[in-house]
Amino acid sequence: MASSKGYLDFLLEQLSELSDVTWRAMMGEYIIYYQGKIVGGIYDDRFLVKPTKSAAAMMPNANMEVPYEGAKEMLLVDNVENKKFLRELLEAMYEELPTPKKKR
Repeated sequence: MASSKGYLDFLLEQLSELSDVTWRAMMGEYIIYYQGKIVGGIYDDRFLVKPTKSAAAMMPNANMEVPYEGAKEMLLVDNVENKKFLRELLEAMYEELPTPKKKR
C-alpha cells in the first residue's frame, strides 16, 4: 500500500515549525529530510524515523517496524499530533544522522 499525499501534507504541516524540511517521493512512499539529512520517511501512512540514540531515548516505548520488505527496522513515531515533540525529535536526531554523500 502506498502512502497518501494527504498524510504527507498533514505531516509537513506538523513539521512546519522547523526550517528546511523537504521530501522526495520514492516508489509510492516519501523520504523526509531535515537540513539535507534523511531523518526517515512515510511508509504506508506511518511516520518512521531512523533509530538514532536520541530518537530511542525520546521514544523508549516506540515500536520498531520495517518500512518495506528487505529494509532495516525504523522507529514508529506515534505522537505525530504533537508539533513540539516532532520539532524536538528532529532537532535531537540531526547531529547523529550521517552527512549525505556528495554526488559526482
